[in-house]
Amino acid sequence: MRSVSIIGFGCTQFAEHWCKSFRQLIAEAGIEAMMNAKIEGKAIEALYGGSMASGRFVGQEHIGALIADQLGLTPIPATRVENACASGGTALRTGYMAIKSGEHDVVAVGGIEKMTDVGTDQAAIALGGAGDQETELFHGASFPALYALMARKHMEEFGTTEEQMAQVAVKNHHNAMFNPKAQFHREITVQDVMESGYVASPLKLLDCAPITDGAAAVILCETEKARKICEQPIEIIAAEQASDSLSLAGRKSLTETMAAKVAAKKAFEKTGLTAKDIDFAEVHDCFTIAEIFAIEALGFCEKGQGGKFTEQGKTALDGEIPINTSGGLKGKGHPVGATGIAQAVELCLQLQGKAEKRQIKDAKIGLAHNVGGSGATCTIHIFRALEGKK
Repeated sequence: MRSVSIIGFGCTQFAEHWCKSFRQLIAEAGIEAMMNAKIEGKAIEALYGGSMASGRFVGQEHIGALIADQLGLTPIPATRVENACASGGTALRTGYMAIKSGEHDVVAVGGIEKMTDVGTDQAAIALGGAGDQETELFHGASFPALYALMARKHMEEFGTTEEQMAQVAVKNHHNAMFNPKAQFHREITVQDVMESGYVASPLKLLDCAPITDGAAAVILCETEKARKICEQPIEIIAAEQASDSLSLAGRKSLTETMAAKVAAKKAFEKTGLTAKDIDFAEVHDCFTIAEIFAIEALGFCEKGQGGKFTEQGKTALDGEIPINTSGGLKGKGHPVGATGIAQAVELCLQLQGKAEKRQIKDAKIGLAHNVGGSGATCTIHIFRALEGKK
């Protein structure tokens, strides 16, 4: 089996893009990725595009063909990948496997969502499809409600507080201040979060990731070839995925995300690494409690201690294990289909030493954790920096 590396990446500004279309966003990210890789479109052999709910958001299906057409990449095979909020991470893993298997040498992987073309009520319905529509959304359990149930159970079992969850939002907004492509560039305080009003108790407005437009893309290449054409290739040393019950009612526990735990265990076993070997991580903080679940599932702290771990500053930029250096979904934004690819972009920037004021010193190994729904799907990718051409 062959090795796979990233040789180029691109990302749009994450924002409410009233003056840019779905097509324009994916073209912007894709062209930036190809320019960053210093390759022409004719070098790309296949394309995989992650998009969760383009039909509901912009009335457009058949996304694979649209992306290939927009980027001038026809007639290569182009495939849409949908796996709820983990669409981007799953598309990345699909592209990885296409090269790993020997089917292709160079592929493009993108993620996109244009979410603001519909009202908040329609966006909530679209996002609710990432859960169990029949047993959850039909009965009024939107995603804030589902994560609120998980948060309440974590609070009851482990003493996690609303203030500790607020610390996640404060940290990620702070990190986003140093990310020029983040949606929010405003510091917030714990008091701001606590006074922001309940969406679904105990989660408040500033505990929730925003509705966002944006796109991101990466170019994957077989590693030996990548070393010859790229100055700083980033090797993907693990690409794992696991699943769990779609509905919360089917879960064995509401205080852990089993899919993340299983995927991370497989990734660590295949690489011979442990959580202590990871220098930084991008995790799926669609709600502040989700980051707490993530750092526990990944083994960065003991189960039930995620709130205290965050409160102690151990996930800050200068902490024991920096989490969401980009600002995360909370500060950077969450265009759902693009999120998993945007995480990969941040890992590349950090590993190439190009993250500017949010740069982690001596970053060599990074991890990306991308979740679909309330945890029914999780992809885990581990990256490391390589030396390329001299």
